[in-house]
Amino acid sequence: MKTQDMNRDWIATARTLAEALPYLQRYSGAIVVVKFGGNAMGGVEEMADFARDIVLMRQVGVNPVVVHGGGPMINDLLAKLGIESKFVNGKRVTDKATVEVVEMVLTGLVNKRIVQAIMDEGGRAVGLSGKDDDLMVCVADDPALGFVGRPVETNVQVLRDLFAAGIIPVVAPVATGMDPNETFNVNGDTAAGAIAAALKADRLLLLTDVPGVKDKSGNIVTQLSPDQVREMIADGTISGGMIPKVETAVKAVVEGVRAAVILDGRLPNATLLELFTEHGAGSIIRSTKTRVKPRKKK
Repeated sequence: MKTQDMNRDWIATARTLAEALPYLQRYSGAIVVVKFGGNAMGGVEEMADFARDIVLMRQVGVNPVVVHGGGPMINDLLAKLGIESKFVNGKRVTDKATVEVVEMVLTGLVNKRIVQAIMDEGGRAVGLSGKDDDLMVCVADDPALGFVGRPVETNVQVLRDLFAAGIIPVVAPVATGMDPNETFNVNGDTAAGAIAAALKADRLLLLTDVPGVKDKSGNIVTQLSPDQVREMIADGTISGGMIPKVETAVKAVVEGVRAAVILDGRLPNATLLELFTEHGAGSIIRSTKTRVKPRKKK
């Protein structure tokens, strides 16, 4: 590379860092809950990139919490064990045998991979499930689905203790029931929303495999209020798998999260783009009462 080109690259890097300063100051001390899972996980390289972003967030004073899923890994192990998956209205029925597999995969495999990836990038991380210190206590979301839980109690002091120690919590969405002998599988988005609400987080970032919420013309809507989301669901603009994601985001915002963002987790450095640039990186949902600087159009 020519010296002139190298200088140009260095200048561009320095300018990017300088432009990020107001956002670094804005989020210093903030709590950010990141839902990581599905296609956003990718392979080893994608996991390392995500972990590096999370470590950088912690390094500049953000308190991140990672809540993860692991559906593809659960499907693989169920198939290997010969456990048939049954569905009701498109949702997996989680019987006792299935929930045991879910717990093994999420807490014993996926959780530790993410923890190790963060530590490999120089961070400090501890893996938890919703069972630890009664982080999440659930009831059955729908009796027809078996052990699929809906959080009714969220005890987040253990997460605050980890923040104080400079440690990044990584949470598997498996929880106890009102009967402590029960184990529930919790949808990862639902778990992230409940934890973000209990922490009164500054941001809930839901990483998915689409760029954000689209309008009727197929364009990404960068900013939405809860009322606008409800209207778009009612008229069919928001449909299918996007509905539960936006409903989770709206519920979190209504319960005290400053803003929730649905963004494409396959995009390199998606979380950093969302937090530390003027443009952001997805569809942000926040109350109309929240006063923040509008985003620039992309």
